[in-house]
Amino acid sequence: MVRDLFKKISPKLIENEPMKNHTTFKIGGPADMYVSVESVDELSSLIKLAKETKTPYTVIGNGSNVLVGDNGIRGLVIEIGSGLACCETDGEKIYAQAGVLLSKIASLAASNSLSGMEEISGIPGTLGGAIYMNAGAYGGEIKNVIKTVKYVDTDGEIMTVTGDECNFGYRQSIFTDGQKFIVSAELELTKDDKSAISERMADFRKRRCDKQPLAYPSAGSTFKRPEGYFAGALIEQAGLKGCSIGGAAVSDLHAGFVINCGDATAKDVLDLISHIQKTVYDKFGVKLEPEVRILGE
Repeated sequence: MVRDLFKKISPKLIENEPMKNHTTFKIGGPADMYVSVESVDELSSLIKLAKETKTPYTVIGNGSNVLVGDNGIRGLVIEIGSGLACCETDGEKIYAQAGVLLSKIASLAASNSLSGMEEISGIPGTLGGAIYMNAGAYGGEIKNVIKTVKYVDTDGEIMTVTGDECNFGYRQSIFTDGQKFIVSAELELTKDDKSAISERMADFRKRRCDKQPLAYPSAGSTFKRPEGYFAGALIEQAGLKGCSIGGAAVSDLHAGFVINCGDATAKDVLDLISHIQKTVYDKFGVKLEPEVRILGE
């Protein structure tokens, strides 16, 4: 069986694994096969085997910006997470694997008097996920510190690109085509006063805690920022704060967040997203585009 071939590469592979256990939304049906890889070679071998056996596969980080369908994901889900989460400094550079959390990189930077990670230090995602979508907050974006990125392509080959070659845009990069899987990056930061860096980081952390519904499962900001507007403000002005469908609701704290109030299904979230989009378009003529990545069935 094909599953046995995958298990030869990844003995820790799990079958019928609930994806709600692997997303910050705490929503999602089972993956046929699920594995958290522990090396770049393992990732490369899995992708090569998936191609040979025509097995569909999905690569995720720590699931902080995804919504998985209630019927789960067919084929193989590969997580780039704690098994690829090393990071180290070298002068003003940080070398980090894709599975390391942004908060850990930011902490390492601050302790070495390196500035550049402050604004994005509170984003609850991995480096790989941040590079994938050019994550940003409070005016800062990951693209500002990326020097080079290593990735595995759909042939299982390891490639390297420069930060400029990543073609970073608003919540996009060359990686959003789903054909390149980030494994590590070289970050270039700048020296600054350690206490000043820590103060800025604490300020951004406080702002996030004060204004975002961190007590509830979510996938972060639900919608991209439409040009000339703020999604949260439009949703609030449309009278949708607190609006709910099933277990999914628009946060009372920040209307830009759809939260899981208990037992939300992916259908609840998708229905609420559609309702928000229609209401905002009818009132303001603005099309809201989801920022959350929707996976599975």
